[in-house]
Amino acid sequence: MEERTVVASAQWASEHGRVGAGASLAAKVLGAAAALVLAAGLYLGLVVVPPDAVQGDVQRIMYLHVPSIVTAYVAFFVVFCTSVLYLWKRDLRFDAVAVASAEIGVVLTGITLATGSIWGKSTWGVWWTWDARLTLTAILFTIYVGYLMLRSFAEDPRAGARYGAVLAILGFLDIPLNHFAVYWWRTLHQPSSIIRPGGPSVASTMLVPLGINFAGLVLLSIYLLLERVRLERIRHRTIEVRLKRGRRG
Repeated sequence: MEERTVVASAQWASEHGRVGAGASLAAKVLGAAAALVLAAGLYLGLVVVPPDAVQGDVQRIMYLHVPSIVTAYVAFFVVFCTSVLYLWKRDLRFDAVAVASAEIGVVLTGITLATGSIWGKSTWGVWWTWDARLTLTAILFTIYVGYLMLRSFAEDPRAGARYGAVLAILGFLDIPLNHFAVYWWRTLHQPSSIIRPGGPSVASTMLVPLGINFAGLVLLSIYLLLERVRLERIRHRTIEVRLKRGRRG
């Protein structure tokens, strides 16, 4: 019985390995495209575009800071959608996308907090202040770090997926609060200059590198998502085989 289980696992790995070869090539092309787009966007933002008239060169960090948090929001939206789909369909493929996208969102939120602290030190004179938007961003980061920790403690993939999906859905509520915090409460953080009624208020020369870096981070996120989902599916299958072998004991 154990031998048949191992053989079945090997056959599954072989079949998915053949299918994954073409996907792996596409992922590599996507990763290379992401690197090129990001390099172009960062070069424009850090070298080509003139410094801000008021803030000077420190403003250049926004060309990474803003695309990072917007892409993080997109990643967490994917987590929200696939978590809802998992609770509805109970399909671990949705869960694999959710956990992969959560990891990407956590990294991007960490970059946002780090770059925001650097900018805040130069502009406000402090590395951190309990401003409404900063605090909600830190809470967002903490929620999804907790989500990943919860997932890592679960021995059964389906139990971890179920508990994680509930936390991810509730955690997503932080994002609209974060976006509107600058309008609802007194805050040091400036209101949005891009996603706002009436359109962006920044110069077009600044919008170009922001847009390119956002596109580059989206491409990079898709590349990382594809690779991470592939690994997560392998992990799910490995755990399922071990559980079956344990039951047959």
